[in-house]
Amino acid sequence: MHSVDLKTAIFPRSEQLSQDAASDFVVDSPGILIEPQKQRVSKSEIRTSLKASTADGIFAAMFTVTTSGILLSNFLVELDASPVEIGMLASIPMIVNLLQPLGAYFSERMTSRHSYCLWTHGAARLLWLILAIAILTTDWINWSNRQLVLLTLVIILASHFVTALGSASWLSWMAIIVPRRLRGRYFGIRNSVSSLTNLLFVPIAGVLVSLFPGGTIQGYGVVLILGILAGLASLACQFLKVDVNPQQQNVTPTNNPVVHSYEAQRPQLQASICKDTNFLMYLLYFGLWTFAFNLSTPFFNLYMLDTLDLDVSLLTLYGSIQAGTGMLMLIWWGRLADKIGNRMILFLTGILVAITPILWVGISNQSLDIWLWLPLLHILIGGTITAIELCTNNMQIAIAPIPNQSVYFAIAAAVAGGTGALGATIGGLLAENPAYGGLVSLFIISVGFRLIALVPLIFVQEASRQSFSRMLQNLAQRKPTAFNENTM
Repeated sequence: MHSVDLKTAIFPRSEQLSQDAASDFVVDSPGILIEPQKQRVSKSEIRTSLKASTADGIFAAMFTVTTSGILLSNFLVELDASPVEIGMLASIPMIVNLLQPLGAYFSERMTSRHSYCLWTHGAARLLWLILAIAILTTDWINWSNRQLVLLTLVIILASHFVTALGSASWLSWMAIIVPRRLRGRYFGIRNSVSSLTNLLFVPIAGVLVSLFPGGTIQGYGVVLILGILAGLASLACQFLKVDVNPQQQNVTPTNNPVVHSYEAQRPQLQASICKDTNFLMYLLYFGLWTFAFNLSTPFFNLYMLDTLDLDVSLLTLYGSIQAGTGMLMLIWWGRLADKIGNRMILFLTGILVAITPILWVGISNQSLDIWLWLPLLHILIGGTITAIELCTNNMQIAIAPIPNQSVYFAIAAAVAGGTGALGATIGGLLAENPAYGGLVSLFIISVGFRLIALVPLIFVQEASRQSFSRMLQNLAQRKPTAFNENTM
């Protein structure tokens, strides 16, 4: 892997920022977006925004660690939650994404991306205080395990409900702030720093939960408080980012000096989405992939905790190994995506991710499996999943037009949310029913669905890149393909 200057990658040189920003967007002082190509944003504002966004990602990663993943799964397992309820941890965040188009509609009527995201994400994170207080007051209120499970699911539903209303607006905000030619590298580094945070924070949080004097349930309550504070710190970082006015972002330049409003563009927007076959093909791929991926992924932790009966500290160790691998690979994936495009990486790594579930079959709680095969499996997952997440995000930004970007993002999230929730729900039902073979059969079935989901990706066109079929023809004819923006 090529060496990279971390500071330069996160905070690019002024000269490069000047060139890249000029081709992407312009911001009127102080931080109000105006018509593209009319006025350049200052280099200092871009640099400050990228620094703030990176810090935002660090604190947000800490919040995510405590409110999802292995810590939350272990908390529910300790409360004797059923496999269906464990599956709901994955299905609820996805199914509420059906609300993202509604959130995009509201956000496009606002005049500030920052204010809208602050209210939605702030409310979503403060809701977790209810669960933290309930856990820490269990000795006085005598909450039963069943009540805590139900309260947890309600908090997850409410929190992700509010988050879904602001997610598309946040992604549209980032798509404008980050210069196009730096997206692969910047998001790769940003995600890598977030992975480093996971690498350090997950085992620390796992040890706190395991060794807390009041027990693992009370320990999770303490860790949850720390995560909420980190989540609020991430929101504070967003005050340093350049703000964007959706009303001016969505301006369509015309010969008429009168600026078109969002309401005037809405019928044209609906028609353009329905006729955008490339975007619709991407939706087909994204929906099928999310369904297939979530058919089995939410149950890997359950398999280790329940079937293999492993301690949560081991799972946090595996999580750290996975995060560390992802952190190292993200830098390389980001640079490679800028060179050869996101689609090719999605297809090739997608094949590896597709066969991953079958590797869980045969894993036991023997020493060799615990200390060799499970760490190697998490290294594979960490190296490939990060590529999928990075390139899916970048490709979505690349194929969506700048005007009304949040609407495109919201539709994609809604489709993926619905199909992903369906996959997790069906997976939970299959895992809970012994007649279908349990978790092992579920893992094998999901492999076939993941491979099928990659087929539509072949027909998705990425801007300034060769079609997939043309690239295969070149390879078949033994003609070298130059992986640069001029020839792809």
